[in-house]
Amino acid sequence: MPNAALPADKPARAVSIACCQLAPVFGDVSGNMRRSRDALIQASRRGAKLAILPELANTGYVFSSRDEAWSLAETAAGPCVSEWRELAAELDLIVVAGFCEAGGDGLYNSAVLLRPDGGQTCYRKAHLWDGEKAIFDVGSQPPPVVETAIGLLGMMICYDLEIPEWTRLPALAGADLLCVPVNWPAQPHPEGERPAEMIKAQANAAFNHLPVAVCDRAGSERGVDWAGCSLITDAKGYALARASRQDGDCQLILAELDLAASRDKYISPRNDVLADRRPELYRALLDPAL
Repeated sequence: MPNAALPADKPARAVSIACCQLAPVFGDVSGNMRRSRDALIQASRRGAKLAILPELANTGYVFSSRDEAWSLAETAAGPCVSEWRELAAELDLIVVAGFCEAGGDGLYNSAVLLRPDGGQTCYRKAHLWDGEKAIFDVGSQPPPVVETAIGLLGMMICYDLEIPEWTRLPALAGADLLCVPVNWPAQPHPEGERPAEMIKAQANAAFNHLPVAVCDRAGSERGVDWAGCSLITDAKGYALARASRQDGDCQLILAELDLAASRDKYISPRNDVLADRRPELYRALLDPAL
């Protein structure tokens, strides 16, 4: 869907996007919900129309076993998601948040997008990172693209963002912004360089001419230190807002984005990042025997 025209009743306008970088405490669901509630209220007071929370924001991340994850999981209609839904309505705020989902057919690392009108969309992480493979079942649906009052919002989780084919899907589906709750562990990297995860996020934004809002977590948990590198990019991949690594309860970053502008996929007078693709040459992606 390259260069989709804006509906006549939806003129281009900038909206404020927030990433709420929290430091969840493992297993402290009530405390983590209090932290997320305070962050969402702060984001709303600062004018945000969309606020993103980290991956597994209600439980923490470092599960010791699948059984332990089951003990903290809830359904997509459970108390944490219900509280976030109520806050979305109360604050007139679109909320995207990661949670540990007890699905009818398995256990998932999931995210939910909640609209102020009560609309809810759930996504289950399709690309599991490292030890997650021993804890969670793998999602099998493509990243959703949800119509909202501010535009078409795509959603995926953490390691999904590092799979180029996966990030292309919401771009082809017409997404105006990609919302990504993450938990990026702090990894060694050369002095003066950004973490590689940030570079990949910015590259995927540029490849698809699609802004990306990544909400990371901070602090330490069960021996794992977190990068604390939340960022919001524009459609060209440049960072409009970046968090710093820190151990506090919340670091809020905000950026103004004209989401409609990302529908223009031209990067030169003759180059459109979607229309220039030649899928007939890429069949080996689906069939390695070719």
